[in-house]
Order: sequence, then C-alpha cells, then structure tokens
Amino acid sequence: MSRARQPPLVTGISPNEGISWTKVTIRGENLGTGPTDLIGLTICGHNCLLTAEWMSASKIVCRVGQAKNDKGDIIVTTKSGGKGTSTVSFKLLKPERIGILDQSAVWVDEMNYYDMRTDRNKGIPPLSLRPANPLGIEIDKGRFPQKDLEALFPGMSADFTSENFSAAWYLIENHSTTSFDQLKTAVVNLKKQANKKNEGSLAYVKGGLSTFFEAQDALSAIHQKLEADGTEKVEGSMTQKLENVLNRASNTADTLFQEVLGRKDKADSTRNALNVLQRFKFLFNLPLNIERNIQKGDYDVVINDYEKAKSLFGKTEVQVFKKYYAEVETRIEALRELLLDKLLETPSTLHDQKRYIRYLSDLHAPGDPAWQCIGAQHQWILQLMHNCKESYVKEQKGNSLLHSPMLDLDSDVRPSPIGHLSQTASLKRGSSFQSGRDDAWRYKAPQQVVFVEKLTKLVVSQLPNFWKLWISYVNGSLFSETAEKSGQMERSKKNARQRQNDFKKMIQEVMHSLVKLIRGALLPFSLREGESRQYGGWEMKSELSGQWLTHVIQTVRLSSESLTALEIPNDMLQIIQDLILDLRVRCIIVTLQHTAEDIKRLAEKEDWVVDNEGLTSLPSQFEQCIIHSLQSLRTVLDCKPGEASVFQQQKTQEDVCQISIGIMQVFIDCLEQLSTKPDGDIDTAHLSVDVSSPDLFGSIHEDSSLSSEQRLLIALSNCRYLERHTFLNIAEHFEKHGFQGVEKITQVSMESLKELDQRLFEMYIEFKADPIVGSLEPGIYAGYFDWKDCLVPAGVRNYLKEALVNIIAVHAEVFTISKDLVPRVMSRVVEAVSEELSRLMQCVSSFSRNGALQARLEICALRDTVAIYLTPESNSSFKQALEALPQLSSGTDKKLLEELLNKFKSSMHLQLTCFQASSSALMKT
Repeated sequence: MSRARQPPLVTGISPNEGISWTKVTIRGENLGTGPTDLIGLTICGHNCLLTAEWMSASKIVCRVGQAKNDKGDIIVTTKSGGKGTSTVSFKLLKPERIGILDQSAVWVDEMNYYDMRTDRNKGIPPLSLRPANPLGIEIDKGRFPQKDLEALFPGMSADFTSENFSAAWYLIENHSTTSFDQLKTAVVNLKKQANKKNEGSLAYVKGGLSTFFEAQDALSAIHQKLEADGTEKVEGSMTQKLENVLNRASNTADTLFQEVLGRKDKADSTRNALNVLQRFKFLFNLPLNIERNIQKGDYDVVINDYEKAKSLFGKTEVQVFKKYYAEVETRIEALRELLLDKLLETPSTLHDQKRYIRYLSDLHAPGDPAWQCIGAQHQWILQLMHNCKESYVKEQKGNSLLHSPMLDLDSDVRPSPIGHLSQTASLKRGSSFQSGRDDAWRYKAPQQVVFVEKLTKLVVSQLPNFWKLWISYVNGSLFSETAEKSGQMERSKKNARQRQNDFKKMIQEVMHSLVKLIRGALLPFSLREGESRQYGGWEMKSELSGQWLTHVIQTVRLSSESLTALEIPNDMLQIIQDLILDLRVRCIIVTLQHTAEDIKRLAEKEDWVVDNEGLTSLPSQFEQCIIHSLQSLRTVLDCKPGEASVFQQQKTQEDVCQISIGIMQVFIDCLEQLSTKPDGDIDTAHLSVDVSSPDLFGSIHEDSSLSSEQRLLIALSNCRYLERHTFLNIAEHFEKHGFQGVEKITQVSMESLKELDQRLFEMYIEFKADPIVGSLEPGIYAGYFDWKDCLVPAGVRNYLKEALVNIIAVHAEVFTISKDLVPRVMSRVVEAVSEELSRLMQCVSSFSRNGALQARLEICALRDTVAIYLTPESNSSFKQALEALPQLSSGTDKKLLEELLNKFKSSMHLQLTCFQASSSALMKT
C-alpha cells in the first residue's frame, strides 16, 4: 500500500499563452508518480490527456487543444493525489489563418480543412480554400486593440470563413486606413472573383463538348440503324462500333490521367507510410532515444519509455514492430549490465546505490541486485581495512632506516611526568586532537597510532552506509511503486528475512577484522599464532607509552559510540568492548611501569636541599609523579556506557597491585641508594642551597658535599614524612581512582619503608654512638685510675665531659637536619652510653669510699644532664649502674655529692643549654 500523497499543484506553464496545438511545459508539485498515475489534464477546460507526456513528478509536456474559453486554469488529476489546483493560467489566442500563397516561418501541415460554419471537416484540397485576401487590395492592419473589437462585436468574428463573420470587424481590422477609391476597387475584385467561378464551371463544360458530341453522334447512329434495319447484323456492327469508341475513350483517359493517378497512388502510399511513422514514431525512435538518454544519464526516462513500449508492443504480432521492439530489448539488456556494473563499482555513495538498485528493479533485472551490492560493499570494506594495514606496515618499515630519536615518544629519553601530564591533557580534548592538529602530528605519533585512527575513521565512514543499505533492503524502501505493485518488494523482504544470518556474519566479520587489526598493531601478544601473519607484521621496537594508548582508547571509544548510534545490536559490538577493556588494562599496566622507571630516575634529581622540616624535594616529586600518572589514567579508568570496570578481573587486580607495590619499592630502593652512596659517587654538580628557608646553623652547606651521616639523617627525615603523609596521600589517590587492594599496597609499602628506616637509623646510631661508647672505658681509666684507690672527688672528670660534648655534637647535627628526629636519635645514643656505663660499673670488683662517691657523681651528672631523653631502657641501665655502687652512708658524702653536681651543672651551663632549650618543643613532639 502506497501512502497518501498531496494533490497536484501547478505552479508554472511555459509559454503562458498561444494558439491551439501549442506545445507547453507544465511544472509544479506532486504531478504524479508515473505515466500511469496521470489520469486527467485540462487546459482552459479542454481535455489534453491524449497529448500529455509525463516527464517527472514536477514536469509534464502536452499540446493545447481546441478550448472553449480564451483563458483558464491548468488542472492535473492523478490517482495518488486526486484533482489538483493551479496558481497560474493559460491564455488561448485565436490563430491567424495562413493561406497557401502566404509566406510563413513554419511548415503548414496539409490537413483537412475545418469549416467553422458547419463545424465539420471537409475533405477538400487546399486549393479550394478561399484566398487570404478576398478584396484583392493591400491589407493595412490597424492598431485597434483586440479586446476593444471583441467588446464592440460580441459573438462575431473577423474570419470570413466563420459563420459569425462580421464584415465591419474585418474592414476595421484590415482596412481601417484604406481610401474610398481602393474600397471601390475591392468591390470590383469581389465581382470578378464571383464571375471567375461561374466562368470556370462553364469552361469546364466547354472543354468536354467534343467528347460529348461524339458520344451523342454515336448514340444517334445506333438508334437510327436499329430502326432502319432491325437486323442483328446492324446491331452487332453498332455494338462493335460503340465498344471501339468506348475503348478509345478509355485508352485516351488512361493516357491522360495515368501519370496523375500514379503520382496520386504514390502520394497516398507515402502519406500512409508517413502516417504510420508519425503514429508509431515512439517505437521507431525508441532505440535511438534510449542510447541518447543513457549517455545523458536520464535512466528514469529510459525506464518510463521502456515500460510504455512493453505495455504497447510487448505482445505484438506485427513483424516490423517485433523487429524494433527486439532492438529495444537489446539496448535495455545492455543498460541492465551497465547499471549492475555501476552498482558494484566502488567506491559509491548510498544515494547512487539506492538509485541503481531501483533502476534495476524497474528493469526487472535477474537475480537480486540489492544483495549483490551488499556483498560487494562488504568485501570492499574488508579489502580497504587490510590495504590500510599493509600501507602503514610498509611505511613503517621504510621509515625505520630514517628513524630519529627526536620523533620517538617511546625512546629512552622520555618526557618527565609533568610533560606526560601536559601532553595527555592535549590528547583528552577528543575531536580537537584529530581535527585541530597540524601536519607535524603524524611525524610525532607512532605509526600504529596513526594507523588505528585511520582504520577506525575508515570503518566509521563506510559501515553506516553499509548498515543503512541493509535496513533499506529489509524494509523495501529501495524499490519504486512499480516494484511494489508487481510484488517484487514482497519477494525482496522475504529474501532479506532469509539472509539475516548471512548479513549478521558480514557485520561480525568486519568487527572481527577491525578488532584483530588493532590488536595486531597494539596488542600482538593477544592474537593467536596463525593470526599474527594476517593481522600483524608490525616492528615492535618498543611498546607504546601510556599517553598514546590513552589516545587510542579514546579513538576506539568514539568509533564504538558512532556504531552504537546506528542501532547495531550490542552482541555484534561486544567484541569492540572487549578490545577497549584489554586496551584499558594494558594502558594502566604500561603507564604504571613507565611511572616506575620515572621514579627510578628521581635519584638523579635529588639536590639534598633541606627545608625547615628536614625534607628534600624527593618525597614531593615522588607523590607528584604518582598523582600525574593516575590523572593521566582518569579517562581510562572511567567507565563509559556499556563498558565494564577495568578491575573486574581478579588477575588484573593482582597485576596492578603488584606493579603498584613495585613502584613504592622502587622509591624505597631509591632512598636507600641515595643514603648509602659512597662520598665519591655523589654527584655534587647540581647541589644548591635553598635560600627560601633559613639555615639554622649553616654547617650543612659550608662544604659542597654532605657527609654520609648527614645523608642518613636526611633519608630518615624523608622516611618519616613518607610514612606519616606521602604514602597515606598516595593510598587515598589510589582509592579515589578505583584501585583494588589499596590496603595491601599500603601495608606492604609501609613495612618495607619501616625496614629501611630501621636499617638507616641503626646505621646512623652505629656511626655516632659507637665512638662515644668506645671512648668511655679509656676515659674512665685514663692515668691509671683505680676505683679502689682514688682521691676525694673534686668534680666530674674530663672523659664524661668529652662524652657529653660528643652527644651535644650529635644533637646539633640532628637538630640542623630535622628537629623532629632529635628525640629518637638522642634517646638511642643515651641508651647506648648508659648501657656501656652500666656495664663498666658492673665490671668493677670493688669500690673505695671515694671511688664509689666519684662513680655516683659521674653517673648522676650524666643522668641528670640527659634526663629529657631517658627511656625505660636507659633508666634501667642507670639504675643498674647505681645499684652496683656502694650506698652513701654519711650525710657528709651526700652533701658533697650535691655540691659537686651543682658545681658541674653551673660550670657546663652553656654546653647543656641545648638540652634544656629544646625540652618544651621535644615534649610536644
């Protein structure tokens, strides 16, 4: 069933005036869907359907007939739209009759004379027509308007052949300026013409008198003989004589008119032939018209003419018609082949494909052209994809000899994380990266990335037309109404239903080829062994960086969105979602691996410039590197509609977790390497002083290099900050970006960091505490000192003062780097010294009264001096040392001990200020 159409509307006619039988071109809208749809055409009330020739839905050509009205509308009636309307009108002019002797710019057909007075055709030759100038004088056309004359003589005519002839109108129109004498002459001419007609009849009679008299004489003689003789002999003689006369008259007539009659017969046969040619000129001219229209590309005209010829002459038995119709069929068959070749020709637009399919359908081409076109397009798309891959692989191999590191973003000299971030930001702009980039982009981008962009662009540009062609094939919109009426559309829909599985396989093959070609370029390890040769072939010198994989993912996502918009079933596009998921996983792993490499290089950027908190820039650089890496993965980690989480697979979670732990371990190893590097291996060329932060003591920057103890302190300060801030911030960012197993990452990293911190701390304590501890025993027994035999104590001996000065030096060094480390370091040093002092006291076999007082004085002096750094272990050591001494029995000894302690504290007040001044701050920490 065809849908309802709008009624015809005539909006133009050319020319808009003329006489009867004028050829006009009618233009408008909805003028029919074909010649058979046109059922009515009237101009000025006259039916012109017989001469109408339908050209298109907006054009009809016809001839104006004998209309009754001189001006009227053009009304077109169609089956599909009904009776139409007109916005223009046609004016019918009255023709000026051209005589046989008048000059004319056009050929005047020798047609039967139409007598308007009797309203019937008269079969008289043109010579019998009245002269165009009956008065025989010069005609002088007046300038009187035709409308005024029509109003002056209503219902009359200036045509002297009309039964409503008006002599006054004729004279005003043709002789308005003629003189009276000339009018007299005209009267004389009229009388002569009347006399000539009479004389012509009389002359005709006179010319045949001789024959008449001869026949009369013969009849008279026969009559007389019959009366006189009455015999049969005479009758026979007379009869013979009469026959001779008649024969002679017949021979004479034949001789006189044989040539004329011959010419008449020849003219009649020619006229009959011309009439046949004129009547059936459509068929006789059709082969040539078909060739001309094919050359011009007017296939619609060819199809319309062919349908018309087929309906008129398809079953004719006339030989000449059969011959010409066979020529038509030959040319139509050639047209079918031509259209099929054009249909299967690639590349071609969807509009052209639909047009050629409709043409072939209207021409009743054998087979199923629409399905042939779908198959050809499918093979062409596959060929384009493989040709694209081959061209880029060949180009890559050709450029490998001319490879420059400056053009390789994946070379060893890769940009910094900040550079990665800025470049990734430019990639995130989506279409602007594709449309707004300059030509230099192709020289910077890896060949695989350019190939993927070209391949996806190719598929996205070709597959929509391929899919729309199939949809049109299914719903039958490829065919015209002629095919619908003939049942061809129903057959096509039936074929489409039967071929749905075949088309689904075509789409799946295109999708599989697309995905495997991308895998061959970016994920060759994901292909099977037999597929590598067909879909691979790339030179993999180094894997693509994360930023290029991010761009590839964005490109494939845009392609998937474009294909989804075509309403292609999701099961056909699932393979693309699987590819996107694999690319996302690979991008995360590669980005994290490259991040680990960047972090490994952070050791080269350590400048050992310490801020107020005892930190270098290394922890901040490490945190920023991780953050930039995660930010570059934001678009990869985000799930678009229809995509699954990148961490849905357990293996992916484990791999990412292990790589993340590896990144943290790399930085921890970097710290250990920096803190334990020998002095000769330290690169001092880039060391500088942080002028923005006050240098409390200035000793750390007096020399161009740092001691190993100072590096250990800086490393310990960095470890302390990492544990309390950096690692927690990184864990928070991991969770923010959806990473799984963050607790495990944090736990393992913290344990490793604490192990490093403990090793570095033990190393530093070993460097600082061992010399102090080792100096105690030699200092105690210097000068052959003996606890059993010693003088009354006069104060604290020098060995203890030297030990305190060394402890103060450690305090100063630690406080210069990081005051937060002072309690930890000093407590451990005090523990070592107190433990050694306790050991030494316990090793003494006996003490004299003075020796016990001297030992108690030195132990109490040391304990009171470092009281703010005492720990349970050091307190225990001091307690054990005092317990090893004899108790003071007399009040005199106690008083002396107190005096000597006060004297010690007073004399070393300046040296001991560092412990007292920092006590409040240290207690807060």
